[in-house]
Amino acid sequence: MNSAFWNPKTETLERDELRALQLAKLRRVATWAQERSPFYKKHFAAAGFDPEQLRTFADIDRIPFLTREAWMASQLAFPPFGELPVAGADSAIRLHTTSGTSGKQPLRALDSRKDWSWSAEMWCYALWAAGVRSTDIAYVAFGYGSFIGFWGLHNGLEKIGALTIPGGAQTTPARVKQIIDFGATVVASTPTYALRLAQEAEALGYDLAASPVRVVMLSGEPVPESTRQLIEQQWGAIALDTAGMTEISTIFMFEPADKPGGCHIIEDSFIEQVIDPETGLELPYGEAGERVTTSFGRGMIPLLRYRTADLVVKLPHTAAANGRTWDFYEGGIIGRVDDMKLVRGTNVYPRAIEGIVRTYAEVDEFQIEILREGIRDEIVLRLETVEAFDDERWDSLHESLRVDLADAHEGLRFKIDRAAAGSLPRYELKARRLTDSRPTN
Repeated sequence: MNSAFWNPKTETLERDELRALQLAKLRRVATWAQERSPFYKKHFAAAGFDPEQLRTFADIDRIPFLTREAWMASQLAFPPFGELPVAGADSAIRLHTTSGTSGKQPLRALDSRKDWSWSAEMWCYALWAAGVRSTDIAYVAFGYGSFIGFWGLHNGLEKIGALTIPGGAQTTPARVKQIIDFGATVVASTPTYALRLAQEAEALGYDLAASPVRVVMLSGEPVPESTRQLIEQQWGAIALDTAGMTEISTIFMFEPADKPGGCHIIEDSFIEQVIDPETGLELPYGEAGERVTTSFGRGMIPLLRYRTADLVVKLPHTAAANGRTWDFYEGGIIGRVDDMKLVRGTNVYPRAIEGIVRTYAEVDEFQIEILREGIRDEIVLRLETVEAFDDERWDSLHESLRVDLADAHEGLRFKIDRAAAGSLPRYELKARRLTDSRPTN
């Protein structure tokens, strides 16, 4: 199979045919949800919606939004899984939970054998587009816990036929040694952990850039271009972005090896809308808004117009020019709608700060804290420098970072502190580098 596409038929489908396919699948999943999910039966009735109203693609807006809060409320009222599932735990083969900390508990999601087969197929789109083939040796640097993480990727690698090495329950040095010892050609991790693995490899005396690794599959966090470039430099490999959710059991977008400037949406299995988070109205191409997803593949828990709080910018497929007719998200996931912090009248996004900090090779790790001193909000950047850093250069680094951060944030002044080596947290899964310590009342 020499095609650049995992599924040439669906990846290059004409847009009108794709819309017809999506509408047919939308009708099917909405009917399935109404008939079998107690939650959706009530949810649709309360909104005055019936799947028979789905006559054209535009009728998708008749479907009421689903929110994380409503899902969590259902789980609390009807523990442990709530009323969204169309069947009980006896029909499922796997349980996973979200990694987030919002709410009283993480979301709990059940999947059937068919759901996991579909999840593997979604990952095959991404892996094949990255150039992964059956001859590859793939190392999955992931803890394999209840967080869904790279479980689907593991299944996709096996489906393609690659030799798959699960790197769970090990230290970072042990994982680095296995990557080298087994001759891995593909490595999967979060962006933060890819950097951490590279740091550890250097400490152990390994030259990752000279290793057989040629593809680093990233997921779990936004990837500023400066972070990607640093990963590619350290690994001597192409680094490609993907994004998924526990709520849909798999990924919904992937970045192909030709890097079109973003990630293609897997549109034969998802309808992705971008809305104004305040009004709920859909936005045109090129405008930043909240991502709303509708999934066709997961049978146990139908997901229709789920508000994700992901911040995205959608562009038409014609901007990619790689033969795929699927639209894509420029730059992947930009951040979270609720990640934006207002500091002295200026909007602050963690991704934007990381994009600046990662351009400095002198910085090893960093954390951000927003706090209140008296009546004034302050934003503090704490950073560790690399081991070989010359202390006499601190003042120069401090001033350069201060200017760059202020220029990118309407003159907002950051306090920049130097942290002791090894004092800041390291992350294997999703990094949480921003803390807002301001009082809430």
